[in-house]
Amino acid sequence: MLAKIIFLFMAFMAVLAIFGKWRFPGQDKLEAAKCKSCGRYRIGKGSCRCGRG
Repeated sequence: MLAKIIFLFMAFMAVLAIFGKWRFPGQDKLEAAKCKSCGRYRIGKGSCRCGRG
């Protein structure tokens, strides 16, 4: 019985690991909102506070 519980737990963890590697919708939009030089998130359409991005 204990082995069955451990096996199910390990299978559940493997499924979570597989789903964790997927790219979810909206991640590309978040990466595009970062400044290319300093890495901060830009809010709005203006330039970054660092003055380079």
